[in-house]
Formats: sequence, C-alpha cells, structure tokens
Amino acid sequence: IGKSPALQHVRKTIEKVGPTNSRVFLLGPAGVGKELAARDLHRQSKRQGGAFLVCHCKSDCEQSIDEQLFGVESTAHAQRKVGFLEQAHGGTLFFDEITELSLKAQAKLVRFLHEQTFTREGGNRKVVVDVRIMAATKYDIKAAIEDGRFREDLYYRLNVISLALPSLKETLDDIPELVSYFVERLSRQIDV
Repeated sequence: IGKSPALQHVRKTIEKVGPTNSRVFLLGPAGVGKELAARDLHRQSKRQGGAFLVCHCKSDCEQSIDEQLFGVESTAHAQRKVGFLEQAHGGTLFFDEITELSLKAQAKLVRFLHEQTFTREGGNRKVVVDVRIMAATKYDIKAAIEDGRFREDLYYRLNVISLALPSLKETLDDIPELVSYFVERLSRQIDV
C-alpha cells in the first residue's frame, strides 16, 4: 500500500519477475512484507494454481527441518511423510529467514537446487519435483557468508533475482495511505 518510488519499484519488479520461473531472494528488515511479496510473485506466476508453502527455517532441531523439507520414507519405526518439496510440486516453496537454516540442511538444499531431485530421510529412491524456490532474510547476507553461517554456493543458486523491500522509514509518504487502509479495515471488523 502506497505510492512512494521505492514501493513502485517493488511493484514493477514483481510484475516483471512474477511470470518467470526465476528464483528470487527477498531482502529487508523484519516486517516489510517479504512473505507478502513472495505470495504476490506466486500469484502472478504460471504456478498460481499450485501450492504456496512457507518453510520457517529457524528450527532448534536439525532433524525436524530435514524431515519438513525432504520428508521421511516408510520404515519399521515411522510412516512415510511427504516433505515441503514434494508438497510444493508444481507450485512455490518460500524459505523464510533462510540464513537460520543449518549448514547441513543448506548443503542438502544446494544439492537439490543443482540436481532438482532429493531422497527422503531413510530412503534411497530419488524424488523429482518441479518447484519454484524463493527465499528471504532480514540479515546482512554478505556478513553471514563471511562469518561462515551461510553457504556462498547456496546464495548464488538462490540469488537469481534480488529484491530489496524498503522499510517504512524509506517510504514515509505512504504512512497516510497505510493509516487509512488500517482504519477502514478495523472499522469493518468492529461493525461485524
């Protein structure tokens, strides 16, 4: 919401990039709407009829994120579980705060981006999926690479198109329009 030059640039980029299958890396501080921008990119793509899934990368359990992404093959101890990559087949998978992903999971993601296949945890059969990948972070990605917290090869595979979303302090002229939007939205909720 808004007409500032920075926001107009974001809209134009989304219109231009949305219909492509290009990977998009969304950058900007917390709360600027990186997930909203990713959803808009998905809505404008040929994949709009497919799923849009969000993988929240901050996970305390490395095994859990692996299972969430790649799924689990049926074993004597566990039933087969389909991961985000399979669920997003034909659609889009958005990695929120990708810099929080463990280095082990980053390595597996690099392999998937290179081969477009993966193996479920505990399995040995290759699974092929067609999924558009988008990622976002609020952190300084170059610093994360230099600190060894984020793989440089993963960055280059994800950063086909980079889109920096402006913070509110960069779009101060949009505040009156934002206020009007939220007042109208809240007044409709109260009238219900």
